[in-house]
Amino acid sequence: MPSDKYLTLIQNELNAMPSFVKEYYVGTNHAVTTIYQYLTEIRRFFDWLRQAGLTDAADNQSIQPADLADLRRNDIMLYIDHLKHSTNKQHRLNSPTTINRSLNALRSLFKFLTITADNNNGKPYFERNVMEKIGSMNDTQTLNYRAHILESHMYTGQRKYDFIDFLKNQYVKQCDPRARPAFKQNHERDIAIVALILGTGVRVSEAAGVDLQDLNLKDATLDVTRKGGWRDTVPIAPWTLPHIKAYAEIRKNRYHADKKMRAFFLTLYHGQTRRMTTNAIEKMVNKYSRAFGHPLTPHKLRHTLASELYSVTKDQVLVAQQLGQKGTSATDLYTHVDQARQRHALKEIGQQNQLGNRTNSKEF
Repeated sequence: MPSDKYLTLIQNELNAMPSFVKEYYVGTNHAVTTIYQYLTEIRRFFDWLRQAGLTDAADNQSIQPADLADLRRNDIMLYIDHLKHSTNKQHRLNSPTTINRSLNALRSLFKFLTITADNNNGKPYFERNVMEKIGSMNDTQTLNYRAHILESHMYTGQRKYDFIDFLKNQYVKQCDPRARPAFKQNHERDIAIVALILGTGVRVSEAAGVDLQDLNLKDATLDVTRKGGWRDTVPIAPWTLPHIKAYAEIRKNRYHADKKMRAFFLTLYHGQTRRMTTNAIEKMVNKYSRAFGHPLTPHKLRHTLASELYSVTKDQVLVAQQLGQKGTSATDLYTHVDQARQRHALKEIGQQNQLGNRTNSKEF
């Protein structure tokens, strides 16, 4: 592509950027092709910041340097996880090379904001550079990177109970008054969806596909259609059952479900009863988790169950069975989530070395 076309594309990107990014462009020495790629990556990052609720800006032009100054390492790790689960134009997951390009763009921008820029009364915009805490992606780092992401952003321990309580008792007080009628209509259903994923580890598409006959609340089991169309049966965590039962009790009357309606999770659309879609569940979890202050995806709810199950059992085969995976290679991650085991082993090595040194000293 000729350079003049790149310059046109660059100008189009800059027109939708805040002023400090325009200053960054003027002060950069990158090649025209590189700066265009960097600007597209910065745009993608800004889009995600707004989607994740990490800035109150209504559009990318309104993002302020302070929004970037307050970011934590965990926020960037969550963005990396978002990139890893996003697809490109060829409908393939982003490669480590693509992710590294995005990280390099952010490193370049943050270096400008914290060192090079002097437009803020002769000083940089801020001093703390969060990108200095972020390494590049490579195959040897993948498990540790993903483990750190999971550990920081899952709803393990008390947090999952706090999230359910937030949905039951707090969200209605802070949501837009115009959204309250819809929330009151659907809150039992929405809590049941969250509880079912947390209580079984099913994928969001599998949760959307649950039929009424698939649930056996008496025996606490769920029949599920896995990817590939094969059927599976998994137990449901007992603590989630009251939330699922609460929805089951109001499902028929609330959503006007007749005997022909097989879907368990329903929605009313223009007066018509329909199955809740995968996309609707994803948007619902994103909305509630952002309001809760810990944004995540339904996939992280699935990870939560897997991580806690492995923490209790230390059994990868059992975790794989619960998740509906035919092998244990995909569950290797959960052996890394609880890095306390690694720290404990390192501590033991140190204690053994100290004991050995004391023994050797006594011999002499």
